[in-house]
Amino acid sequence: MLDPRLLRAFVAIADAGSFTAAADRLHMTQSTMSQQIARLEEAIGRELVDRAARPVRLTVTGERLLGHARRILALQSEALTLVAETSGTTSVRIGMPDDIATPEMARAFAAFTKRHKEARLDVTTGLRADLNRRYRAGELDIVVLKEDTPSGDSWASFMEPIAWFTAMDAAPDLPDPTPLVTFPPGGLYRDAMSERLERERRRWYVAFTSASLRNVLMAVEAGLGLSLLPIDATKGWRVRELTDFGPEPPVVASLYAWERNGIVGELASEVLDILKRHFARLG
Repeated sequence: MLDPRLLRAFVAIADAGSFTAAADRLHMTQSTMSQQIARLEEAIGRELVDRAARPVRLTVTGERLLGHARRILALQSEALTLVAETSGTTSVRIGMPDDIATPEMARAFAAFTKRHKEARLDVTTGLRADLNRRYRAGELDIVVLKEDTPSGDSWASFMEPIAWFTAMDAAPDLPDPTPLVTFPPGGLYRDAMSERLERERRRWYVAFTSASLRNVLMAVEAGLGLSLLPIDATKGWRVRELTDFGPEPPVVASLYAWERNGIVGELASEVLDILKRHFARLG
């Protein structure tokens, strides 16, 4: 292995044309410079510098080595710069439902990464069951869950009104059996839908399934079936609220985070502030 310090001395001599000038560039004595070149020549097994020439010239072997020496030193400098760079070295993993990942939330995440160059955010939207499993397994640092009741370690919980919706131009009488537009198994709304229809003794079937809130709303708007959804999420869609089943109890949106301090705790506090504003508007 070629010592980068020896290569640096060799390149300095090639550039300066003398041992004295090269030693001045590297802030060392001429004797130290001579010793380093001698050690490099010993490692190579051949002379690299014609010391008798004025100015000093490289031998044929030295000429062959010079380009490689420059590349080795450049790679070393690049590697040292890379490992010293702190940008993106601290991963913060976040999970939340589709409708909680609002533009305000996205802007807060972007602003956070600008303030904390060391942070690398990994944001996932998904269903309650998967998000809860991943958080409890330590795969997520911060999570917002839609649930029936919050766990004891939640930072805060907020009530979210939900209701049944159908297409704006749907017939007034519900079809029998009733088609449902829903999320995959593991979604809170899906479980609540099937339980409610069973209590109402209505026959039903799943007509459309998607993990995307947008796709679910699109299917309801198109008339593919009924769905139980957050009231706020339906704004701007051509759907109407159903009152056939009476009011539904609200779901709970809860925030969880493993750390209260550090950048995870700081970001969790910002998410909490956004949730407070979001649910205050719903009230």
